[in-house]
Amino acid sequence: MITFPNAKINLGLNIVARRPDGYHDIETVFYPINLHDVLEIVPSASEATALHTLGNPVNCEPEKNLVMKAYRLVQRHLPGVPQVDIYLYKHIPDGAGLGGGSADASFALKMLVGMSGADLADNRLADMASQLGADCAFFVYNRPMYATGIGNEFSQVAVDLSGYWLLLVKPAVAVSTAEAYSMVKPEQSDVSIPEILQNPVSRWKDVLKNDFEPSVFARYPQLAQIKQQLYDAGALYASMSGSGSSMFGIFESDILAETASAKISNCLNFVMKL
Repeated sequence: MITFPNAKINLGLNIVARRPDGYHDIETVFYPINLHDVLEIVPSASEATALHTLGNPVNCEPEKNLVMKAYRLVQRHLPGVPQVDIYLYKHIPDGAGLGGGSADASFALKMLVGMSGADLADNRLADMASQLGADCAFFVYNRPMYATGIGNEFSQVAVDLSGYWLLLVKPAVAVSTAEAYSMVKPEQSDVSIPEILQNPVSRWKDVLKNDFEPSVFARYPQLAQIKQQLYDAGALYASMSGSGSSMFGIFESDILAETASAKISNCLNFVMKL
């Protein structure tokens, strides 16, 4: 059984409040994009489940990987899940605000539940996925969703970027989520993100904001430079995704996106249709 976990970008990200448990309440829209890892799960060749990683380096022990945590979670809830070999090819950059690890975990969860013979509704799968990470549940639904709470409470949102092109830029710098949250001051937003997204993409600039940007840009000024380069190259809207460090621009055509990509050097660049 093989599947292709995809990344996401954030359309707006408001840090609303710090919670008593140390987490933060946020407001954002998760939007899936066509950048994928590869995940294959097959019956085990031995008597034990094992994770095999390929592609981009994965700097954690197998048992600490979210994919293995997904397996252990399913194993606890659904004893019928077999021993398996898991092959994960990493293509989505880590530490980029793209949710690659969360996507891998949620896709693995769905596959393993299916292999156990169980048939669980999406809301049940999402409840399980949320035990793995705040944004893991999004990838159970894997369609544009308005997220609140710690990023695990979802509702439908009317936004469709079909026909636009995305240039995703991942510089060498990495921003840890903990570092990014430590630098922000929570504040209620005057206008909700779904309300902003009702406007044309060309009107999002300076209105649809990512609250991580001011403090992260101050520490990593090259990210602010990339954002300006995206606008200079004709992006209708540009932003950092999540807590960074990836930046993205939304363009009206593939030609504009490809031209912009050629102008931004020393970074991983991905051009894709939305």
